Amino acid sequence: MILETQRRQVVDRASDLATLTPGRTGNLSVRAGDAFAVTPTGVAYDSFDVPDVPVVGVDGDHRDGNMLPSSEVPMHAAIYRRDPVGAIVHTHSPWSTALAIANEPLPPIHYMIVAVGKSVPVAEYAPYGTDELAANIVDAMARAETTAAFIENHGLVVTGPDLETALENTVHVESLARLYLEARAAGLEPQTLTDAQLETVLTKFESYGQDEST
Repeated sequence: MILETQRRQVVDRASDLATLTPGRTGNLSVRAGDAFAVTPTGVAYDSFDVPDVPVVGVDGDHRDGNMLPSSEVPMHAAIYRRDPVGAIVHTHSPWSTALAIANEPLPPIHYMIVAVGKSVPVAEYAPYGTDELAANIVDAMARAETTAAFIENHGLVVTGPDLETALENTVHVESLARLYLEARAAGLEPQTLTDAQLETVLTKFESYGQDEST
């Protein structure tokens, strides 16, 4: 079975989508080489096993799996063709989607935004599952030099070097979107960090965590 490890990750972590997005509206994928394992389309997150998980090439061809792949394969494939990322998470999480339907980017209101970049842009709307939408997302992320983007009138997409990071950063973006909108709802004007302040955070993050060499 090809990409067995990646397919297992999809099965094990698909349930995380249930806490982030309503119904069956999210999807995630994990890459290995020129192919990726992706959640199947239109099924509950706990209703499939490893052999069911579709494997798709970065060119978009369905290579393996008992179930059909997510309708957002064009988006996943386009991002993988652009960047050497290891995983992608797509949700309709409510606070991020609120900004998406308002066509409003997320500014740097908190230092944790550097987990994905210095802002979260909004990709122009196009019908879901289309090459046009995929191109719009890739373009928005490239212009903003970010690993996350809202999709106008749609939702959120986040990439990462691995699935754990992509899921964690999806939570970060959703949390910051909530803080931003709650401050605005209270009649407050959120203060934003400067480029210099964000660069300082990026430098500090380079030495964040445990030193595995010791």
